[in-house]
Amino acid sequence: MKYLTAILALVFLFSAAKLDLFAADWNQYRGPNGDGKSTETISADAFTRGMQQPVWKVQTPLGFSSFSIGGGKAYTVITRESQGENRETCIAIDCETGEEIWAVPLSSSDYGHGGGDAGTPGNRGGDGARNTPTVDGDRVFVYDGHLVLTCMATSNGEILWQRKISEEFNGRNIKWFNATSPVMIDDTVYVSGGGQGETFLAFDRASGEIQWKTGDDLMTHATPHVASFEGKTQIVFFMQSGLVSLDPETGEEQWRSQFPFSVSTAASPVSAGNQVYCSAGYGVGAGLFQVSTKKEADEVWFKSNELMNHWSTPVIHDGHLYGIYEFKKYGRAPLQCVELSTGEIKWSEPGFGPGNVILAGDKLVVLSDAGEVALVQATPDSYRQLGRAKAIDGKCWSTPAYSNGLLYVRSTNEGACFDLRAK
Repeated sequence: MKYLTAILALVFLFSAAKLDLFAADWNQYRGPNGDGKSTETISADAFTRGMQQPVWKVQTPLGFSSFSIGGGKAYTVITRESQGENRETCIAIDCETGEEIWAVPLSSSDYGHGGGDAGTPGNRGGDGARNTPTVDGDRVFVYDGHLVLTCMATSNGEILWQRKISEEFNGRNIKWFNATSPVMIDDTVYVSGGGQGETFLAFDRASGEIQWKTGDDLMTHATPHVASFEGKTQIVFFMQSGLVSLDPETGEEQWRSQFPFSVSTAASPVSAGNQVYCSAGYGVGAGLFQVSTKKEADEVWFKSNELMNHWSTPVIHDGHLYGIYEFKKYGRAPLQCVELSTGEIKWSEPGFGPGNVILAGDKLVVLSDAGEVALVQATPDSYRQLGRAKAIDGKCWSTPAYSNGLLYVRSTNEGACFDLRAK
C-alpha cells in the first residue's frame, strides 16, 4: 500500500509540475512576451462554467489601463481623488480575493480633454490613465500620462525612484497624453517621449539611472514591441515617422520603415519571424514589412484606409492575424481573421466594437467594448464561437489578462476576475 501511495504522490507531483510549465504571470501589457499570447489553455466547458460568476469585482473608475499580474497580485491604474484632485493611481489587488493591498497616487488625471461620461455611447471615454503597469519581481513600473516613469515596490507601493521625462529629457507629450506602457528586457526599462537626441530612453531597473538615450522622433500611443529578427533581440517603436527598431543594449538603430501618421497611432506592432505588421486609424490603414540586415525594412503590402485596428492590437497565430478591425464602429466593429502574408480577410464577425483580443493556447479571448467576453477558436476556416458571456459594465477599451487559469477584464467602471481553470 505504501508503494501505491508513493506512486500516486509522484504522479501528482509530475502533473503539478507539468501544469506549472504552462502557467505564467501576465506581467506586462499584452502578456509575458508582449504579443498577446498565453501558453495556457481554456476549455469551452471551463469557460461556460467560469463566466457565470466572477471570483471578485472591484471598482476601477475611469481610464483604459489593463491588468498586469505578478506574484499573486493584479495591478492596474485607475482615477482616484488625492489631495483635492483626481490622479492616476496605481493599485495592487490580491488575485484570489480582490482585496486592495495598496494604492499609490501619481500624476493628475484631470487632462481637460472633455472626455465626458465614460458610460455614454461612442468615443467619449472620460479622462483617465491609458497605460498599463509592468511587473518585474519586487518592482512595478508605471509610465503615466504626463511622461513620469515611476518604480514602486510590489510589497507596499513605496516609490523607489522616478524619472520625469518632460523635465529631465525635454519630453514631448502628444494629444490625449501618453498611453504607452514601459517595456522590460532583463534589467532595463524602455520608454519613448524624450526630446531631440533623447527620444528613446533606457533606464536601469534597480536605480533608475539612464543607460542610453538616442533618436529624434515623435512618440505615439503605441506601446513598443520586443522581437527577434535575424536571431537578434530588438525593440520596435511605432513612431509618427513609422517603425523604428533599436538594439536594446546600445540604442543603435537597426532599421526603420516609413508609415503614415494621422491624429493618433495606438495599436502596437506585432511580428512573426522576420515580418512586422502595424496598423493605424484615421484613414491610415495597415502594412506588413520584411526585416533584413538592411537599415530599412521592405514593404510587403500596404492597404490604405483598410484593416484599421485603431487601438485594438491583433495577435498572430499560424500565419494569420486575429483582431478587431474598422474605425470608430463602436459596438459594431468586427472580429476578423486576416492572412498575414497577403492581408486577405478570411472571415469577419461583427458586433464587438473596439475592444481587444488575446490568445490562450489555440483559442481567442475577445473582450467587446460593451463588456462581453467571447471564446473563439483561432482558425482561418470560419468564425467558431465556443462561448460568450456578459462580464462587466462600462466601456471596455482595455486588454484582457490571463494568468494561472484566471481571466482579468476591466472597464471604465469595474474590474473582474473569472476562474477558467479546469475542474
